[in-house]
Amino acid sequence: MTIVILSVCLAAGFLLSILSCALYGNWWPLLVVFMFAISPVPNAVFGRFVSSDPLADVSSSVADFGRFLTSVLVVSGLGLPVVLAHSGIIANAAMVMSVVGGGLVYGTIIVYATVFRERQDF
Repeated sequence: MTIVILSVCLAAGFLLSILSCALYGNWWPLLVVFMFAISPVPNAVFGRFVSSDPLADVSSSVADFGRFLTSVLVVSGLGLPVVLAHSGIIANAAMVMSVVGGGLVYGTIIVYATVFRERQDF
């Protein structure tokens, strides 16, 4: 049941993002989908350098850099449509549809990663 809900949310996110481009004849908002789709990758790649001991007060600079890259991509994905709408390149409705669609895509990826994460008990 969970996978069905996640697939519906992902499809709705892609639909909103593509409609924000197709309805207004401008394909710039499609960049948001790519930003939100690749934003979990730095956390997934650099997250392996985090200590598994919750009491350890050791912070890895590599893991922090992965979190930084993820936050840059997420903020850019939210800010790019706002900047494009402010400069008049895209319509305001396309901006809203693009942000909501990108948020659905990113949220679906995050929920999928947390729900289906493998537990490693040693």
